Amino acid sequence: MSAAARVSVVSSHVKGCCRMLCGQGVAWSRINTDPAAVATAKPIKVLITGAAGQIAYSLVFLISRGIMFGPYQPVIIHLLDVPQAMNALGGVAMEITDCAFPLVKGVLVTSKVEEAFAGINVALFIGSMPRKPGMERKDLIGKNASIFRAQGAALAQYADRDVKVLVVGNPANTNAIVLLNSAMGVPKKNITCMTRLDHNRTKAQVAVRLGVPVTAVHNVIIWGNHSTTQFPDVRHGHVVNFPRNGLTTPLRSVINNDTWLAEAFVPLIQKRGQAVMEARKLSSAASASTAVCDHVRDWLLGTPKGEIVSMGVLSDGNPYSVPEGLIFSMPVVCEGGEYHVVSGLGIDSYSRTMLDKSATELIEERDTAFSLVGLTKRS
Repeated sequence: MSAAARVSVVSSHVKGCCRMLCGQGVAWSRINTDPAAVATAKPIKVLITGAAGQIAYSLVFLISRGIMFGPYQPVIIHLLDVPQAMNALGGVAMEITDCAFPLVKGVLVTSKVEEAFAGINVALFIGSMPRKPGMERKDLIGKNASIFRAQGAALAQYADRDVKVLVVGNPANTNAIVLLNSAMGVPKKNITCMTRLDHNRTKAQVAVRLGVPVTAVHNVIIWGNHSTTQFPDVRHGHVVNFPRNGLTTPLRSVINNDTWLAEAFVPLIQKRGQAVMEARKLSSAASASTAVCDHVRDWLLGTPKGEIVSMGVLSDGNPYSVPEGLIFSMPVVCEGGEYHVVSGLGIDSYSRTMLDKSATELIEERDTAFSLVGLTKRS
């Protein structure tokens, strides 16, 4: 297929997906988009776990400013962490108050699960157990599986029935599938994990390579696990106003170097988090919190027309022969508070190998986690 034909296929399919959903530009029914109704709009209750951590500290002020839910949607913020963190979280709550954010209608600081999860509309699972010196990967997966199994049960017991869930704490995909299979009654499609940071990194690095604004780069895709097996894919993306104004050019054609993509670009994205940590001696808190907002905002307020984003979603019924029962990053469009996996994208032999490699890793992680905590797939 020619480069121009690839752009045409992707564009026409995305338009078709949007027509299948609730109409372009329609937000989730619980989000207020009317500036005249801010005073009477019902607040969204949003839970942040691991709320005393770096990512949460960056995130809470973005939410409070309306970056996540838009400038007209009030919020009540629930901050959950361990009892030892309550003094520090009290300080965060004081800072939120001191900022005098018009959209913040309340802040709850607690170490009690039943309080934190009560009636929440959006749950952001930022916290997880980090890998400690001498800890084997199996032990890490098991510890987090225990945490997310308990949190899934709490989600089912206390949260709103249509709660929207984003898992960020690593291993994010596997933590999310444990949560999904523990949260009986919560719609499976409502539980996602974050690969938006990888998506944003991919867009940014392509923009650097081409010397264009990041806003000119569209429809990159992250496939698979949020790990070093992820596949940052530019094969279905394009760049606008390049090489001159008025032109739209497929990314693969303009990069024109599959060897560089496979041997330099893909490893760069896969290992970007590690590179940031080595440079900062701390994790990617600001970029991660920004990506959390991007993920939830596009999911609940809708993706721009013709724009594909990446989300870790349940693989059941997917059109790309990815095994079912996984949380796997795929290309999606969003409308009306729902996401829809974009179908019809060509998968060449290299891409197939990359998707299969990530799927194999996720099956292994899932099976390990399930066996360690005695979990079975929910019907």
